Amino acid sequence: MTTTAGAPGTEQQRTPAASTSRTPAASTSRTPAELVGPRSRTLAARREAALPAGLGSSMPVFADTAGNGLLVDVDGTAFIDLGSGIAVTTVGNSAARVVERAHAQLERFTHTCFMVTPYESYIAVAERLNELTPGDHDKRTALFNTGAEAVENAVKYARIATGRPAVVVFDHAFHGRTLMTMSMTAKADPYKKDFGPFAPEVYRAPMAYPYRWPSGPENAAAEAFEQFRLLIDAQIGAQQVAAVVVEPIQGEGGFIVPAPGFLAQVAEFCRERGILLVADEVQTGIARTGDWFASAHEELVPDLVTTAKGLGGGLPLAGVTGRADVMDAAHRGGIGGTYSGNPVACEAALGVFETIEGEGLLERAREIGTALTTELTDMQAATGGLIGEIRGRGAMIAAELVVPGTTEPNAAATAALSKYCLDRGVLLLTAGTFGNVVRFLPPLDLPVELLDEALQVLREGLGTL
Repeated sequence: MTTTAGAPGTEQQRTPAASTSRTPAASTSRTPAELVGPRSRTLAARREAALPAGLGSSMPVFADTAGNGLLVDVDGTAFIDLGSGIAVTTVGNSAARVVERAHAQLERFTHTCFMVTPYESYIAVAERLNELTPGDHDKRTALFNTGAEAVENAVKYARIATGRPAVVVFDHAFHGRTLMTMSMTAKADPYKKDFGPFAPEVYRAPMAYPYRWPSGPENAAAEAFEQFRLLIDAQIGAQQVAAVVVEPIQGEGGFIVPAPGFLAQVAEFCRERGILLVADEVQTGIARTGDWFASAHEELVPDLVTTAKGLGGGLPLAGVTGRADVMDAAHRGGIGGTYSGNPVACEAALGVFETIEGEGLLERAREIGTALTTELTDMQAATGGLIGEIRGRGAMIAAELVVPGTTEPNAAATAALSKYCLDRGVLLLTAGTFGNVVRFLPPLDLPVELLDEALQVLREGLGTL
């Protein structure tokens, strides 16, 4: 556990972290009983009185400042951040270019509603997304607020462009919490439990999940594709399917990287049948995997791409980018939203693009991925089969924990490891359909020494299980 210099609430502590070099003081152990300080306890009591019980948080402490790979709570304790707000603060919690652009826009105006009075920054973000998403075809981009909104609007575009109703998604998928995207999401608890009935015309195909494919990873691509093909051709009818929506790496499902060749087969199948392929890059996009978009690793050129999370540098912003003919299919006024493409968030996004390019963060994501994979592989060898698989790309890496000697999901060990790390100053997120995946989503401004420190805590934690 690390603590910052100066008393909580001082001007020094509140300086935007990205504008200075912020590193932790020497680590000092704190027992779990001391994890939550008095100011966090006070805020927790206020929270309980004001917020509904269903709105949960992973950490029991409250944030005060953040940046350079650290989250500092209101009691002055610093945690090494391996979660990036679930892949949102990819360029850091307070990257200088993001802060400067957003601050300048706040002084000009906070809102006009783009549907009433447009502004240049919306166009500039759209131009960059048109340029950076896979494919050199003519594209258009519409902006929204959240990943769920982006996915839902991608479905709207696909339906109006094709005149078809059905949407096909995959096992282990997560697409959001709105009615449509909740229907598209695979995991019931906590995302869908008791919230039905769900949206119609959503169908689910098996994902080529190599580690858990019944007949072995070598058969995953071919057998999963055959089941996917039969679902559409024999059960739904290809002429009824507007879109296939897929995460190039499944996020909440456990960072599942589809078996090699599977997504290419799916893409070819969609082209042959006039079905639009939607790549949900909400979690994987904007430099997270060491490329601008994870689709590039598979050489996919989707018809539509959804973005959010890392796009706005911490401010709510999402996008749908796609073929011009598809995006132009919607009637005037049929797409939009009061806050969609907020000018402050658009300026922040332009700061994100500048930061990634100016600081070489694509390469940094690959370096982080190599370091994580190397260390986790060493830990895997030392833990007697507790780590069943290590997978992912770039700074989006996961370790799936199992009961040693089996492939049985080990959710208990995963929860215990997460708690061990949190008690010692490392924020570590979990995921997976079975709750047994530890996921690593560090901000790309995380210093090497902090990553090393966090991995040492992780190694020690694995040794206790």
